[in-house]
Amino acid sequence: MRLNRVILLLLGCALVVLYRTGVGASGVSGIRFFMKVAFVQSAIYLVAALIVTRARPSNSTLLIVIAFAVLFRVSILFAPPYLSDDIYRYIWDGRVQAAGINPYRYIPAAPELAQLRDDTIYPKINRRDYAHTIYPPVAQVVFLLTTRISESVVWMKVTMLIFEMVAIWAIGSLLNLLGRPRQLVLLYAWHPLCVWEFAGSGHVDAIAIAFIALVFLAWQRKADLGTGFLLACATLVKLFPLVLVPAMLKRGRWTVAPIFVATIIAGYLAYISVGPTAVLGSVPVYTKEMGVITGQQFYALSLARKLFGWELPSIAYMIATVLVMSAIAIWVLSRKTEDYLKHAMVLATAATVLFTPHFSWYFCWLVFFLCFTPRLALFYLTIANLFLYATWLGDSPDEMFVINSVIYLPALLIAVVEWSQRQRRGI
Repeated sequence: MRLNRVILLLLGCALVVLYRTGVGASGVSGIRFFMKVAFVQSAIYLVAALIVTRARPSNSTLLIVIAFAVLFRVSILFAPPYLSDDIYRYIWDGRVQAAGINPYRYIPAAPELAQLRDDTIYPKINRRDYAHTIYPPVAQVVFLLTTRISESVVWMKVTMLIFEMVAIWAIGSLLNLLGRPRQLVLLYAWHPLCVWEFAGSGHVDAIAIAFIALVFLAWQRKADLGTGFLLACATLVKLFPLVLVPAMLKRGRWTVAPIFVATIIAGYLAYISVGPTAVLGSVPVYTKEMGVITGQQFYALSLARKLFGWELPSIAYMIATVLVMSAIAIWVLSRKTEDYLKHAMVLATAATVLFTPHFSWYFCWLVFFLCFTPRLALFYLTIANLFLYATWLGDSPDEMFVINSVIYLPALLIAVVEWSQRQRRGI
């Protein structure tokens, strides 16, 4: 046990050095260097994960895990965002709301908002000349509250880290309720993807993950009203937690559904003054820009087109995706086992793979499930998506196909092998 703790201390120190090294990357030319750092960190993380999953429960091990989780994040907190500029839109949306203006009403470049512009935040807002905000209502509330304290990048990052600490606490509490070692929280807290995306870039997904963690904690404690409300809050931060609803309806706990729906409606009603379609923000712009309309967004569709010469329209793929997700939802609802976390992991992973995100931070919510269902395929998927940073160097359809092939094909192969092994063991 003492040897394990010493090794974890050494691994944690090595990761801190690499985080401080990684923040030195800058510009397109620095992305290769950053990726090398991130993959070395991922290898170290896997060693640490192996140690904590095999070690006996220990409070001192848990203390080491939490201490370094905080240290990793603090080590890059004050560095300027390098991997993404989304955080500037968060600050802008909070500023707009503080001025008494609905954030969905105008694009940042609109003349009506000229008085709110500055030389620090406004010039760094992406898509400011043509796109409304895309972030749902609960995210907007957090933006408003945060910017009333400070309209700074560091303070917005601090907000995301506070939500991350809530997520880590909830994961530890849930592990304890399930009779599993709390030190398994390392599988989330030390994951380089989450550290870089939240402490480094300040992405709003940290809020969604905190609510997701609280959802499962509430569900385990049989608090159906809280489950429905918290799941709606997660969905009102980023829309993807919507796919988890079937996993929450096990054992006839249907009261989750009406609370979920009522909260979603209430959230959007708070901003409905711009109209029922405008409150969705730039979702239509985003879907067009990311290749959803042409089908370039979807790796499975691109693979079918290349392998079989099928010229399937993207609408056919989207319909097929809905059918597949519906089939998985029905399977989840029909299962008599109560392994709701595993079922939720299947739903979340399937949705992510079928949607094929263009950005790495969309994979962060899958890291949460590693603490409860530590599958090799999931480890691979949450690390291999770091290759998406290579899109800085080019993201043509052919380049995206190669990058996505490296991410998804090995993950699929590993998942099949894992599944076959579990079937043979009768698990």
